[in-house]
Amino acid sequence: MNTRSMIFTLYGDYISHYGSKIWIGSLIRLLSEFGHNDQSVRAAISRMNKQGWVQSEKIGNKSYYSLTDRGQRRIDEAGKRIFKLMPEKWDGKWRIFMYNIPEEIRNVRDELRKELVWSGFGTLSNSCWISANDLEKQVFDLIEKYEIDDYVDFFISKYAGPHDNKRLVEKSWNLEEINAKYQEFISEYSQKYIIDKNKIQKGNKTDAECFVERTKLVHEYRKFLFVDPGLPEELLPEKWLGSHAAALFSDYYKELAEPASRFFESVFQEGNELKNKDQEYNVLTHPFIVD
Repeated sequence: MNTRSMIFTLYGDYISHYGSKIWIGSLIRLLSEFGHNDQSVRAAISRMNKQGWVQSEKIGNKSYYSLTDRGQRRIDEAGKRIFKLMPEKWDGKWRIFMYNIPEEIRNVRDELRKELVWSGFGTLSNSCWISANDLEKQVFDLIEKYEIDDYVDFFISKYAGPHDNKRLVEKSWNLEEINAKYQEFISEYSQKYIIDKNKIQKGNKTDAECFVERTKLVHEYRKFLFVDPGLPEELLPEKWLGSHAAALFSDYYKELAEPASRFFESVFQEGNELKNKDQEYNVLTHPFIVD
């Protein structure tokens, strides 16, 4: 688990509910639970600062890092997708994004492809990307971000044939491969869930251990954001394991939530303001959990 990815996970699952700002000393202390040292944490947060995800602030002799608007938008979008436990209903429309980006700015094209995959688009054909989800805002944010108005077109339409909609899905995504990844997650974490639930109920698992397990759980589950397009129920195969994996994730997360949050607050309270905590935030009714 690389340090930068772990920092994103901590911002998304903890820090964003406490004012989205943290003292570097607290961040180093939290990440030490996973074996990350002082130097690697400082290097990773510095990179994130340069990339525009976080911004730094000096208060006295302490350095604090908070999410930028861009960082907060990414965290919110990721959170809504991670904790959306059931597929959405489909409006029957496809979002089609097409581009013809010149070779001299191929670095922009490469970055754009990564963003499209992360948002849930699939490739129907070369330079033609589709999604069944309402991603109009994300698309126009990308157009603005990369300044590519002259090279792209965006359509919202219905598929009229000659095949059915599921044929488009088969051409654009490898759902069997994604299902296999969900099976791997279920096989590993269903056993871990039973073991940890038993330990917690018997008082044999510390708050720090629960913090580590909850963070690892979210870190592993968020990887599906990069492979699962989050298709509506109508377009999924019969034996789709995504919903099973989501239910397991939710149960395991809630089992670890309270002791994990106690540990986070015990570290966070030194050098930070606990009063910045979102008063509506409840770890058992996570604001992004949608059943």
